[in-house]
Amino acid sequence: MRTEGTDKWVRGYVGATAVVDSRDALLFWEPSLPVPRYAFPQADVRTDLLRPSAAGPKTDFSFYGPHGPVSQWYDVVAGDRVVEHAAWVRDDPAISDRIVLTWEPGVLDRWLEEEEEVFAHPRDPHKRVEALASSRHVRVSLGGTVVADSHSPVLLFETDLPTRYYLPREDVRLDLLVSTSNTSVCPYKGFAEEYWSLPGVEDGDNVAWSYAAPFPAVARVKDRIAFYNEVVDITVDGVPHERPVSVFSAKANRPAT
Repeated sequence: MRTEGTDKWVRGYVGATAVVDSRDALLFWEPSLPVPRYAFPQADVRTDLLRPSAAGPKTDFSFYGPHGPVSQWYDVVAGDRVVEHAAWVRDDPAISDRIVLTWEPGVLDRWLEEEEEVFAHPRDPHKRVEALASSRHVRVSLGGTVVADSHSPVLLFETDLPTRYYLPREDVRLDLLVSTSNTSVCPYKGFAEEYWSLPGVEDGDNVAWSYAAPFPAVARVKDRIAFYNEVVDITVDGVPHERPVSVFSAKANRPAT
């Protein structure tokens, strides 16, 4: 397990109550997870709001849960709210003296780094996200059907992930796609509140998405539509691109309602 200190002041709230308030948070990366988490000194956590979980160990997979052995599970009890398995101690010497709290939506109400709200997971200090306007010719197909063809994409470069091609809506065959109720959140880009599937095609579920109000750093992708390179076929300037392999190659790791 890799760990790294941070100078950020980190707080997590249930309502107006700070369950954790720390200037000594430790970033850590689980070996099987590409995004960081925070582990906090026990003194910085409202341990009076934690109680050892009466239920057995949580065994179902969750992106927001631990990705390794746990020595102690805790429930968060705040007023009349009881959230089971919301905090834990990882059985790893790198952070075994610290407490980890979940960032799963609907558990803690708000996370702050300094005075800025952060969503989904802590921001990785080694990640860069950049959106560039382009005139490349991008064609997207799936199952032999062309679903998008554009000469004015915005290319989004994100460390450790494939380049994403955000295309104008008028260049996407929305008549072939079906809108779904899926949503997702990214600490770098914002809230993707529109998703589309291509019916009747393998891996066509929630294959495309859009950000109506992206964060300022990637404002150029606003209202544009992107597809998972991992499951569609993309040609750029006439050159076919192999489907990349990333954490999102596995369907279980892609956002789904």
